[in-house]
Amino acid sequence: MELGERYRLEGGVETVIFHSEQTGFTVLELSADGELVTVVGEFVGIAVGETLIVEGVYATHPKYGLQLKADKYERLLPATAAAIASYLSSGAIKGIGPKTAGRLVARFGDETLTVIEQNPARLTEVSGISPKKAEQISNEYRKLFGIRTVMLYLAKIGVPAPFAIKAWKKFGPQAQEIVSQNPYVLCCEEIGVPFETADAAADAAGLAPDSFERIAAGILHVLRHNSMNNGHTCLPEPKLLETAARLVQTDSYHAADVLEELVARGELVRLDVKGEPFLYVPRYYEAECYIASKLALMRDQRGEGLTPDLEAAISALEQKQGITYAALQREAIVTAVTSPLMILTGGPGTGKTTAISAIIRLLGQMGEKVALAAPTGRAAKRMTELTGVEARTVHRLLEVDFDDGSGVTKFKRGEKNPLPCEAVIIDETSMMDTLLFESLLRAVKFSCRLILVGDPDQLPSVGAGNILSDLIASGKLPVVHLSEIFRQAAKSLIVTNAHAIVSGEDPRLDARDNDFFFLPEQQSARICATAADLCARRLPKSYGFSPMWDIQVIAPTRVGAAGTGELNRVLQQALNPPDERKKEFSSGPQTLREGDKVMQVKNNYDLLWEKEDGEEGLGIFNGDIGVIELINRPSSSIIVRFDEGRRAEYSFDMAGELELAYAITVHKSQGNEYDAVILPLAEGRSRMYYRSLLYTAVTRAKKLLIILGSASAVRTMVQSHKRTRRYANLRFLLGEVCDG
Repeated sequence: MELGERYRLEGGVETVIFHSEQTGFTVLELSADGELVTVVGEFVGIAVGETLIVEGVYATHPKYGLQLKADKYERLLPATAAAIASYLSSGAIKGIGPKTAGRLVARFGDETLTVIEQNPARLTEVSGISPKKAEQISNEYRKLFGIRTVMLYLAKIGVPAPFAIKAWKKFGPQAQEIVSQNPYVLCCEEIGVPFETADAAADAAGLAPDSFERIAAGILHVLRHNSMNNGHTCLPEPKLLETAARLVQTDSYHAADVLEELVARGELVRLDVKGEPFLYVPRYYEAECYIASKLALMRDQRGEGLTPDLEAAISALEQKQGITYAALQREAIVTAVTSPLMILTGGPGTGKTTAISAIIRLLGQMGEKVALAAPTGRAAKRMTELTGVEARTVHRLLEVDFDDGSGVTKFKRGEKNPLPCEAVIIDETSMMDTLLFESLLRAVKFSCRLILVGDPDQLPSVGAGNILSDLIASGKLPVVHLSEIFRQAAKSLIVTNAHAIVSGEDPRLDARDNDFFFLPEQQSARICATAADLCARRLPKSYGFSPMWDIQVIAPTRVGAAGTGELNRVLQQALNPPDERKKEFSSGPQTLREGDKVMQVKNNYDLLWEKEDGEEGLGIFNGDIGVIELINRPSSSIIVRFDEGRRAEYSFDMAGELELAYAITVHKSQGNEYDAVILPLAEGRSRMYYRSLLYTAVTRAKKLLIILGSASAVRTMVQSHKRTRRYANLRFLLGEVCDG
């Protein structure tokens, strides 16, 4: 056979080596023409003994050798009694083991499968099968083969095959009937078909443009889109109606009628806040209500067994550490160990880490087991380094469990299996979205102490909600804000300029021989070229920084002449130019090359990583940065090495999860710190030129920050104190619960 050429094979399934219930990804051995062929692809409910016709291309996997990568397959019913016996004996159909399989085939021969599907009552002719069991066996069989019909139907109406798996899991044997009547059901969260795709399918199916189903789908799409892309947990009713009516091209009165019906059905929730109606999908409303109720109950808990002489314990810590805590630090320490809940905030250089370290040690002296966590891996790693106590990501702390096929992140830790600790400290809380924070609270016992640490002046979470700012603004929880810049930190222009920016003052751009530099450049092309020179030559030569691991270019936007798209093109050319010894793979507009710095841009909980010492684990997460070690065209795979020596393998069709990361957006940099940061700011006005974005970018730098571009752009950002409005009602709900 020839690598890369298409082949069509027919044979029986001998072994199922691996199968993912969530994605359908399967590795199996097919007996075709007397040879065993390893086949990989997306299959549903495949079992030993089945006959398949598969189409695809051969590729060589670096670890597992020659494989047929199938992109099409057809299921054939086992035709002979022997094949049927083998198939049923494999356990493919729930309720049939080897002995029962033998008795069924002995009774019905080649007609066994036909009897199971069409005349299950006859199964009772076989010893040991009751009428109830006969019905169960028949239902399992129909379920197993029903998805094939669904896949064919969805393909006809333009819906990609992978969605068929999710549609079958949600709707079962009625999937085709349900979808044919209303293709918009495919837009639900569990399936996730884009509205535009479902809209085209509905049009092809002849559904009227002004149908209830279409307008309802448009309303729900607007809410979901704003949650996923704009950070809103809800929308004001007039805004929702206006946007949805425009999307589906109807009048607001018609849209309002449909909205009322959705509320009556419970598919939408309306909340009146001071006379203004807001609409939620139930999931976000329930999350906000749960957060408010749980925090109110935790706030009112009274701890026991506190340190008898707290002042003496703090003084002993000071003596041991050789420091004297500032008044606000001392207040934070006392509040943390005497209150069930506390929020600790402060900008860079204000001593948050020192206070946290003291809190950890005092709680330990009180016999409390403390868990530390942060939203990102790099933030957790930094927390570990600064406190000397192991910190994990919030997902790891809650033990993420993503393999249930729902498309919704789930955790092993929750109300029935709470975290085994007496105190939880979360750093970078501003990055936590509503759903993740709800999951955290569900895993925390009512008696558990909760300490939230963060900087509300940073950008809010990528996901929906504005948790830290809303909790502070509610005025219902204890908050200690550290404001004093300590002497050592005050020597850093990064720190002092960050505080100037957040106060609305222009940063010093004229300093020399410090850690904050401004290099004026007017033209975008020159900005990109200078950034490349700084990364490739000047900073490694002057400071010994690694272009891959120590230096990070951070830009406000992805687009434009000095956006991350163009910067990555220029930086890739400078740091990792084309080389006949380096293999490449084009994914959309970008070319990935061996040696490239890349970022994972979505959470992948099922991606296996391994280290050279044999340690293995699951999960590569949004924001993880690595380097491409190998592009293997015969096996259609990419090997990426991430921090801590973790290596993960991506198939070519997963390349969309990777982006060049020589330059990243400020939003993608949240929760991370880098030794050196280069911030390109081109002349002109941009909707992304505002104060909190500049502040967030500046505070990503640990040792060196270089602003490259226009001084007027810096001033524009400082003066633009816009706060991106996020529609959420957590502060209102928390106030309602706390005030009774």
